[in-house]
Amino acid sequence: MAKNIAILGSTGSIGENALKVIDALGPEYNILAITANSSVKLLAAQAKQYHPRYIAVTDADYYKELVDELDGLKVEILTGADSMVQIAQLSEVDTLITAVVGAAGLPAVLAGAKCGKRLAIANKEPLVIAGKLLTETVSANNAEILPVDSEHSAIFQAIQSGRADEVSRIILTASGGPFRGATKADIENVTLKQALDHPTWNMGPKITIDSATMMNKALEIIEARWLFDIEASKIEVLVHPQSIVHSLVEFVDGSMVAQLGMPDMKLPIQYALTYPNRVAGISEHLKLEQLGTLTFEKPNLEVFRALALGIEVAKTAGSAAAVFNGANEAAVEQFLAGNIKFVTIVELIEHCLNKHNAQTDVSLEQLIEADQWARREVIQCLNQEVY
Repeated sequence: MAKNIAILGSTGSIGENALKVIDALGPEYNILAITANSSVKLLAAQAKQYHPRYIAVTDADYYKELVDELDGLKVEILTGADSMVQIAQLSEVDTLITAVVGAAGLPAVLAGAKCGKRLAIANKEPLVIAGKLLTETVSANNAEILPVDSEHSAIFQAIQSGRADEVSRIILTASGGPFRGATKADIENVTLKQALDHPTWNMGPKITIDSATMMNKALEIIEARWLFDIEASKIEVLVHPQSIVHSLVEFVDGSMVAQLGMPDMKLPIQYALTYPNRVAGISEHLKLEQLGTLTFEKPNLEVFRALALGIEVAKTAGSAAAVFNGANEAAVEQFLAGNIKFVTIVELIEHCLNKHNAQTDVSLEQLIEADQWARREVIQCLNQEVY
């Protein structure tokens, strides 16, 4: 029987790559459902090409436009904020690929976990905001998490070389973004164009800005802490500008196991779908003889303050992680709109963390409230010019 796959966020870069991977895998893998927030033209084009049974647009204002774009195509259309949860709960769905930027996809991920699905998680927020809650829900319902993020996929692959109690360190690699080697003075007045000019990866604007601040690595530390059930103190970051070694695991005997590959998201997407098997795919193969030198360096925590904050939040977890993520999303949105300076992003995040009274054992409702509080606090700070 074919594996039925739902893609939450099919119009983003991860979603588009996932569609290509599934299409190339052949009839054993079936695209059952796809969703978008508002990119209805692309969503409709995908529906016409891949013929899913279900399609959802989460912003109900775009429903009529989607219907018009579909031009009579036979497909069941869902709409509204709960449409992703409805898709996650479909009995036909075997694997849920979550590629929705930000916290919006969290309820659907938890719904999929409660239904015992395989969760192929590409976005960091579910594990960052609700790591303890999500992993406990997965365990209680015989669900499973397969990371699609390239670094966590690399760790997942490498960590299978030993037992959990034999792991001494996890090393997340980072490209360093467009400001690798920069000083505090260098980043004081960077432009939006400069911040969006990533040297390696082609990603959406929010994720690209996270790479520029190294907030993406801060979030990945928190994510890894829950995904691999490891103390935050055992997770480190190394800057690796070539983006060939996607991450490493060090074992107690001193042995290091790394996963290498071209900087191409199709490989981790495919592995999350086919695990525990490996099959031929459409990813470009790595040619070691063409690489030259691979380099590694420690990140500058004074320049990339977001990374230093992330290390502390990973130790605290709970509501602090929700505030950390929510404040970042709100601040990045303000930077993309041209309302604040690049360095102000992290200043606002740190302000929110300092003001928040962190709690550890929290419900989903409390996590969402912490996230919403942080977003409101960012806007209030800007209105009052206090941060």
